[in-house]
Amino acid sequence: MPDLSRRSLLLTGGAAALGAGLLTGAAPASASSPRTEEPAVTPAAALARLLAGNRRFVSGHARHPHQTLADLHEVAAGQHPFAITIGCADSRVSPEFLFDQGLGDLFDNRVAGNIVDDLLLGSIEFAVEEFGSPLIVVLGHERCGAVTATIDAIESGAGAPGHIGTIVDALRPIVEPELSRPGDVVDNAVRANIRAQAAQLTARSELLAEHVRAGELRIVGARYDLDTGRVALVR
Repeated sequence: MPDLSRRSLLLTGGAAALGAGLLTGAAPASASSPRTEEPAVTPAAALARLLAGNRRFVSGHARHPHQTLADLHEVAAGQHPFAITIGCADSRVSPEFLFDQGLGDLFDNRVAGNIVDDLLLGSIEFAVEEFGSPLIVVLGHERCGAVTATIDAIESGAGAPGHIGTIVDALRPIVEPELSRPGDVVDNAVRANIRAQAAQLTARSELLAEHVRAGELRIVGARYDLDTGRVALVR
């Protein structure tokens, strides 16, 4: 089976969406919903835009951009997300809310424990290749349930029920060394997991590593505070 070209899926998907809009009478992209932000074409600009959005969210001055029907019609013909997120599936950690973004801004990937597996890695590579997104954010959060479940399983020696065991098995090598370190064991493990998952991206994907070496892509880890709403980078 021939490989998909780097642009073929985007072009095909865009044409299909545009055709659907013509059939249903949906409005084409127009100036009625202008995207006034400076294009986030560099990793630094993309990160600055995300952190500025989080500051608005925390201060109670969120703009809720790009969330109208006009925006929906605009991005139906094609998406150009300026950042890719790898976040936990926790219902309290929705990237568009906490970064004050809207439709078409972020390419979200969410799974319990923000774990990078082969399927998620393929999704990330697709976004980088097709859309040229210059930033990947691995977003963990305070009091992560997946991390806590892993700690409980390690300390009790009991297995996790059902497919939850798959999550625990993936996190165990990262979490276990944190049990003997001083400080809050859950938060230490959350931070260790953020760093580990960020490192996995370039360790397992030469495609992503190439873009990082070329300066076209930056990968950062970040932690979301459930109590304050603040996102802080994890070094």
